[in-house]
Amino acid sequence: MPAEPNWPGEYADKNFLNGQAVFQMSIQQSGNAIQVSFDAAYTDAHGAAPDGEGQAKITGKNTLEFNWEDSFKNSGTGTITRTSDGITASMKTTRVVDSRCLVFYGQNMRLKRVK
Repeated sequence: MPAEPNWPGEYADKNFLNGQAVFQMSIQQSGNAIQVSFDAAYTDAHGAAPDGEGQAKITGKNTLEFNWEDSFKNSGTGTITRTSDGITASMKTTRVVDSRCLVFYGQNMRLKRVK
């Protein structure tokens, strides 16, 4: 199934964790290959600031599924659903190496398109 042209972009929640952090996600596409990358950090720079990536595939009209690994070697699965002003991302951790990162990975994270 070919991908719709409007998956690629930059998405963010600059008020993540009630304003304590920023979470950003990028979706890039080249042909049928879709790459998801993300990074997260506390606004006051304390704690872990993971970044990660993974390959995604289209699983429905408005849905991507992806596997990911972060810079702390945590890994998991995720789902991205397109919304009117961005995406909703859900990330499940399946391997925990550094638990400080877990606060950034949750369900139904609303990210607005920034580019």
